[in-house]
Amino acid sequence: MRILTKPNLRIGHAGNRRGFSLIELLIVVAIILIIAAIAIPSYLRSKMAANEASAAEHVRAITTAATAYNTTWNNGYPPDLPTMGGLGLTATCKQAMLLDPLITTKPFLKSGYIFSYQGVGPNTPAVPGCTPGFWAYLVTAAPVTPGFTGQRSFCSDLPGVIHYDATGAAITSTAQCDALPPLD
Repeated sequence: MRILTKPNLRIGHAGNRRGFSLIELLIVVAIILIIAAIAIPSYLRSKMAANEASAAEHVRAITTAATAYNTTWNNGYPPDLPTMGGLGLTATCKQAMLLDPLITTKPFLKSGYIFSYQGVGPNTPAVPGCTPGFWAYLVTAAPVTPGFTGQRSFCSDLPGVIHYDATGAAITSTAQCDALPPLD
């Protein structure tokens, strides 16, 4: 004769179940959301800071390239950004190959910033085979989406000091650029 006994039940013991209960799954999702809520804003701030640093460095590179162009071809400062770029094998006064092609081709966009370059003042005397340059220049970098791709806008003109606008607004003149605080 066989005696039937009750199975060994303990409080909280679920036997041979498989998977997670709904509560356990919700707890895991809640923990992931809390970690994401902490990490994502920090990531966005660091990405924006990296974009700003990159933009300031590219403004410096454009300023250096404009000076190199001026001394190399005795044609004044370049007439535009595409003149400082180029993909040819030989540098010329119309294709100086001094800058990254991303910056020197439309839409002049890199790292969340739009770059612009304009010659300032009258044209210099013409050098044979070259587009006349200028006696001065203005370089600007403005965030594509202020507050997201970058907070500050940057500019530089003669004598090559980089200035910034904390609002991210577009800088349109050398007087406006010179009135802004210099970048340290």
